[in-house]
Amino acid sequence: MSATDTVRAGIVRPQRADARRNFDALLAAAREAFAADGTGASLEDIARRAGVGIGTLYRNFPTRDALVEAVYVDEVDAVVRAAHEAEALEPWEAVTAWLARFVVYIGTKRALLEGLNKESPVLLSCRTSLYDAGAPLLRRAQEAGELRADATIGDVIRMVSGIAGVAFDDDAQRDRVIAMAIDGLRAR
Repeated sequence: MSATDTVRAGIVRPQRADARRNFDALLAAAREAFAADGTGASLEDIARRAGVGIGTLYRNFPTRDALVEAVYVDEVDAVVRAAHEAEALEPWEAVTAWLARFVVYIGTKRALLEGLNKESPVLLSCRTSLYDAGAPLLRRAQEAGELRADATIGDVIRMVSGIAGVAFDDDAQRDRVIAMAIDGLRAR
């Protein structure tokens, strides 16, 4: 169970395999639809993309807000998992691998932000989970002498979030600018 599982506002991933498949398909379809059309995307279209009926969508996610929150929490869980997976890498590679996944999350977060309640306990818990997942990777890279000693997890998240949120000519330019900023975190 991840740190965010306990605050999903009553949304629980089903236990039965077929119901889990439908739940996961709905999350994937909603993620795509929200990225393309914002959080106002048609729920009927999301159900159709997932290959289920609208009743199945509402059985899993009784409101649009519940679906938006579930997609957001699922993205946060993926970033937290990426931090745990990165622990097996060398300190600097662990930081850069985690930040690469964090950049993907920023793109999703931007699409979902309009539909999220900024005061939601779920949103606040997710923020804590992200900080708690990334901080050990940064500390380990600092202890190895590879990351600036004065960088905090808050600094790094704000820097990468700010850069990833800017409009770029294309993905290559965005990736190049983010790589330059991350390189600035290296201990000199």
